[in-house]
Amino acid sequence: MNSGNIRLVVADDHALFREGLRALFLVIPGIEIVGEAATGGEVVALAEKLQPDIVLMDINMPGVNGIDATRQILRANPTTGVIAVTMLEDDASLFSAMRAGARGYVLKGANHQELLQTVRAVARGQALFGAPIAARIMAFFKDIASNLEFDLPREAFPELTPRELEILGLIAQGANNGQIAEKLVISDKTVRNHITSIFSKLQVADRAQAIVKARDAGLG
Repeated sequence: MNSGNIRLVVADDHALFREGLRALFLVIPGIEIVGEAATGGEVVALAEKLQPDIVLMDINMPGVNGIDATRQILRANPTTGVIAVTMLEDDASLFSAMRAGARGYVLKGANHQELLQTVRAVARGQALFGAPIAARIMAFFKDIASNLEFDLPREAFPELTPRELEILGLIAQGANNGQIAEKLVISDKTVRNHITSIFSKLQVADRAQAIVKARDAGLG
């Protein structure tokens, strides 16, 4: 790193945006722009030639797009920190950038402080995503967890209703009727009725057999 500065390459097909970043970093000590690119092919070549610490990467660019350019840059030099700086905030773009190896994702509408914070964090070897992006990531993985818990077992037990599946999961965890009733805020009689239906649909004789079937399918 020259003179202790963080060395940046900026890749964006809009000259005005590159000019704005140039003006920003010109007055920020410790960070310098060492190259600019208007296409994906150009930024790949520049990154190989200049070996920057950080590449600020637009996703939509002519020729090679920002996602593919990120992959090519990191394949040649895995230590380069790529930060996606884009107008795109959809899940597909976000997770495509992350899978390609981007360690930051900043929306073009973000304030300068967020961009600077991300550049400095990634230069230290960290990964950093702004609050709106972090919230989107959390929601995505929450959906995955929900699907793992409920959707997959339901494929194994399509004959069960969602409530029966929920009760079967609690049975597999070792809960008794009273604990199930308390957790689901239903009566003991309702729990017994559901369990009778579950046993009938699964063709099991007792709780032990139901637990074995449930755990084999990933419940509990």
